[in-house]
Amino acid sequence: MMTRTKNSEPVTDVDVASGRSGGGTVARSLAQRFSIVIALVVVVAVFGSLRPDTFLTTSTLQGILGSQAVLVVLTCALLIPLTAGDYDLSVAGVLMTSQMLVGVLNAQHGMNIWLVIVLCLLAGVVIGLLNGGFVLLFGVDPFIVTLGTGTILSGAVLWLGDSTTISGISTGLTDWVIVNRFLGVPLAFWYGLLITAGLWYFLEYTAAGRRLLFVGRGRAVSRLSGLRVTRIRWAALVASATLASLAGILYAGTTGAADPVSGEAFLLPTFAAAFLGSTAILPGKFNSWGSFIAVYFLVAGTTGLTMLGAQSYVSDLFYGGALVVAVCASRYSRRKEVRESGSL
Repeated sequence: MMTRTKNSEPVTDVDVASGRSGGGTVARSLAQRFSIVIALVVVVAVFGSLRPDTFLTTSTLQGILGSQAVLVVLTCALLIPLTAGDYDLSVAGVLMTSQMLVGVLNAQHGMNIWLVIVLCLLAGVVIGLLNGGFVLLFGVDPFIVTLGTGTILSGAVLWLGDSTTISGISTGLTDWVIVNRFLGVPLAFWYGLLITAGLWYFLEYTAAGRRLLFVGRGRAVSRLSGLRVTRIRWAALVASATLASLAGILYAGTTGAADPVSGEAFLLPTFAAAFLGSTAILPGKFNSWGSFIAVYFLVAGTTGLTMLGAQSYVSDLFYGGALVVAVCASRYSRRKEVRESGSL
């Protein structure tokens, strides 16, 4: 069947069907891109209706936003090597090392907090250089190297802190992390937001970020294109460790103490947020905004379950389940993206 409109070309049933199909494709694409946002809204609505007196309160919101800045920054640290196609399992160990250095140098030995911060960041650079050296000079799998590094750092932290929690960290740090607020929200949240935005800009709008992504998509092709793949991967591991060290500084400022074991609990949520975030905003691609939203989706879920009386182990079940689902969804998104690119 064919119809004709005034001053227009004939319109067929095929054209109409094609338009409907195109509209459906756009709707599905938008739903996938903002799936994690929709999921966050649903989780907040469900737990808010079940526990309105505790879940939907200003204090709960402020607590969640401020306390999760550490996880946001640590996830950003992990995203950098993941974008280059490498795993960094040492990020939690670097966080613990940085936090313990703050405790030992500042609280125990009275060193100026700003000098301590510089030393912690330098320690992160050194750890990243060592990780990159073992991976790229000796050809060892980054999964193995960073797993070993993280384990070594966990032991070193116990030794540094004598297996005890160190309190009394300078208020010069705690004030500028969790005590002082902007728009009623701890400054830690805004630091995490700025780092997320900065990483987004770097990966999406700079030549270095595009090279990093290109290396992650195909190292052989990248070498043929003239990219210095070894240098780029090494820089990614250094940046990851440095940013993880910053997360450790924020953690020390958030808690006001250095705990030699609590940092280990960050590893699973960090990977869960990174992979879950890659299923949204830019599906099939590791991206900071997707991970940022994923962090708060995960913490909203665990906080809501805790308020409903769930046991503490439920958090591990929730994060573990989210990681498995996120990895499967991420792989599906990447395969779909490859198929669509190949069909163009």
